Order: sequence, then C-alpha cells, then structure tokens
Amino acid sequence: MSTSPYHVTLKSFIDEIGLDSYYMPVDPEEIHIEAPDIDRPGLELIGYLKYYAKNYVIVLGLTEMSYLEGISEEKQRESLEPLLLEHPPAVVVARGLEPLPVMLELAKKYSVPILTTHDTTSVITAAMVSYLNVELAPRITRHGVLVEVYGEGCLIIGDSGVGKSETAIELIKRGHRLIADDAVEIKRVSKKSLIGTSPENIRHFIELRGIGIINARRIFGIGAVKVSEKIDLVINLELWNSKKVYDRMGMDSEYMEILGLEVPVVTIPVKPGRNLAVIIEVAAMNHRQKKMGYNGAQELLSKLGMDISPEDINKKRIDTNW
Repeated sequence: MSTSPYHVTLKSFIDEIGLDSYYMPVDPEEIHIEAPDIDRPGLELIGYLKYYAKNYVIVLGLTEMSYLEGISEEKQRESLEPLLLEHPPAVVVARGLEPLPVMLELAKKYSVPILTTHDTTSVITAAMVSYLNVELAPRITRHGVLVEVYGEGCLIIGDSGVGKSETAIELIKRGHRLIADDAVEIKRVSKKSLIGTSPENIRHFIELRGIGIINARRIFGIGAVKVSEKIDLVINLELWNSKKVYDRMGMDSEYMEILGLEVPVVTIPVKPGRNLAVIIEVAAMNHRQKKMGYNGAQELLSKLGMDISPEDINKKRIDTNW
C-alpha cells in the first residue's frame, strides 16, 4: 500500500486516461490520488481483505462484473460495501459495462466516484499504472540543462557561468532540442529509467548572460523544444585544470548516482577554443554506440594486441557540488 508524497487530482486522471464520469459526488479537483498503482479485486470480493489496498483506484472488468451479476443483491452488497466504505479515490468499470444498481447505491452512500470506459481491462489498467508511475514518481530538482542530442537525453551540469546555457543554444541551432534550462526536475519512473522535465513556469526559457531571458520555443520554433526526455548521459563541464589528468582513451567509466540509479558521466574540460556543442554531439553518439556493444577504444587496443575485457575498465563514482 505504498503512497507517494505527491498526488494527482481525479480530474487530471480522468482527462489523461480518457474516462467517463458515471457518478461524481464532488468536484474531481478535490479528490487526490496518491498511490501509484491500482487494485483489481479478486479475493476481496469474497471477503478476504487482509491485504486490501484502500487508497488504490479500483478497477472492475468482465470477470469481476460477471461474478457480481451472478449473485444476489444482498451478496453484491456484502462484496462491495467493505471496499467502498474505505473511500477509494474512484471505481472504474471497464469494457463499457453498466455499473450495478447496488454499486451506485453504495457509491452515493460513501461518496465514491464511479467512472466508466469502453477499453478492455488490461488496456485501461496499463494506461493507469503508466500514468501514475510517472506523475507520482520520486523526484528531485537540480541545477543544470537537459537537451536531447541525437535521441540521447544529455543532462549538462557544471559550475555557474561555465557555459551550460550557451552550449544549449548552440545545440538547438544545430537541430537538437531543449527540455530544461537552469532547473531540471528529475523523476525515477522505473527501476532503470530517469525522466527529466522543466518546471512548468520556466519551461522553454533560457537565461543568457549579457542578453537576458529568451524563449527558445518562440525564437527557434516548436521543433526546438520538448517537454520531457529520458536521462541517458550526464555531461559534466568543468574549467580546464592543467594539473588534472583527463581521460584520453575512453577506458575510464564514470557514473553519478541520481535517485538510486547509476547514470554514465562524461567530464569535459572547458577552455577557449573548444567547441562544446560538437564535443557533446560526439559524446552522445559514442554513448549510443557503447549501449549497442561497440567501444572504439577497445577496438583500437585490440588491434594493437592489447585485449581489454569489460572487467579491466575502471569504474568510479564522481561527486560534484551539483
């Protein structure tokens, strides 16, 4: 019965999933959904309520409705009342089936909304879980710039003034897309995926020192921006340090932990004359090749007679002030 510290309103839920309102006791904006899952009752309908998740949206499909229709009204009431008296956020009846009179009676008694859909139970369940997992996902907001480069979500981080926004502008001019500047809201939507987006009030805006605030969507067009993107790679920009030894072979594997997930990191030293946009493009393409099983450094060393196994690659975690 996990509950997220965030919530979505029932109205947003209805609009996003495409549900019809059969009975609505109050304004759906006032009803909050806080659990990132749904409940399709089985044993609960015959009275086993030990693990009943009372804060989940209830979904009733053909199986559940057929069972209820085959028993007496008294039994229907005995099956449904323990579920509805816990005030779940809503009951969704799938496949275009008509809610039972007893169900409507109990919904009115306990002020529980009844929603309907013509979609199959599996389709509507998948849509609900997918939507709730994103909207109620654990999240953090961090300083940085998120851009999509050749289909790879690149999170650019670094000290203030290092050139993150200027690099983002150059990438946009080269045909890539901006997701967020300055503040990036990161959500962990699964055990493997992080999604980044921008707070709505600053979406598509970029701050450029010497010019001020610009709207990338207005200047460069709708094709230059995107609402959200998966975070595949972190680009760490830092001022060139002549005393530091930078990786010149690509055999070191750096990563950063974000919301418990390891994200690959590429550290790029910044100094006058370096074209950061082009370097980030190459980093994005090289990262995609590595995901597909190809490593240019390993191939070169192999041709030189120095076979390197994945176990020989140095993997280290980096910590920044980000």
